[in-house]
Amino acid sequence: MLAFDGVYAEDDDGFIRFHVVGPPSDTEVLRLADRIAHRVKKLILREGLNIDAKHDEQPFLAELYGAAVKGRILSGPFAGRQIVHVGDLENGHGRDVKTSPRCVNVNGVGLHANTAIPAHDRVRLERMCRYMCRPPIALERLKMLSDGSLKYKLKKHWRDGTSHVIFQPLEMMERLAALVPAPRFNLIRYCGVLAPSAAWRRFIIPKEENAETETAICKGGSGKNDLRSRPRRYAWAELLKRVFSVDVLKCDKCAGRMRILCAVNPPAAIRKILECLGLPSRPPPISPALLRCKYGEIVPIPA
Repeated sequence: MLAFDGVYAEDDDGFIRFHVVGPPSDTEVLRLADRIAHRVKKLILREGLNIDAKHDEQPFLAELYGAAVKGRILSGPFAGRQIVHVGDLENGHGRDVKTSPRCVNVNGVGLHANTAIPAHDRVRLERMCRYMCRPPIALERLKMLSDGSLKYKLKKHWRDGTSHVIFQPLEMMERLAALVPAPRFNLIRYCGVLAPSAAWRRFIIPKEENAETETAICKGGSGKNDLRSRPRRYAWAELLKRVFSVDVLKCDKCAGRMRILCAVNPPAAIRKILECLGLPSRPPPISPALLRCKYGEIVPIPA
């Protein structure tokens, strides 16, 4: 959740001003986490969403969720067993867990409220938003072993000393399937003045790409506050630069900016241009697919 470190309020002159508040104390964070844990428990009991419950419409999906929560394998030859843990399990039990300010854990509800970003630090704000929308696993910490199993390195050791977990490919697919959200379920929600139907949203959200956020905005919407709206979509080159940190429009030789001259679509014209530049015009040959029979012999699949 991203939240403002303050509130907006209207003054006597009709201006909407932002009032900064101080960071929460450890006691306030603990009280909030305890309240969330209590409400989640009541919701589970009221809706019958306990682990052993079977969903009428999707029984296999309910079993998948239950197995993921219990840390067990649902299908395959090792069904019912716990996933394989690797680490210092003998000396891990009872180890002290380092706590940070404004970070608590109450009955499985972890609340970390110790990250604050200055108002005009757009780079850190974008980095935080991208971190919150990160994928469920980090590929650089996933490794395939010689027997075909997958070994995943945890970012932090668990309390029992576990540093890695080992999955079979099907077991990894089970865990990933349990993380897929239900249809028509919103993963990103906006509250307060950022909500779509908020009355003050159009006065708070900047309407120009390079417009600076002001501390006071008039509700009249006249004068310098009437700014043009942002483009709805980023260009493809900008998206590649933001996602992969690769500037495809930067020349490797002179570091200047490249521009698109034309788009060539006919295959015959593309082949002539590549041959004129001395570049290969045909794709590399593809080896035929191989089939391993039950006796271990590898034979090519007939076309």
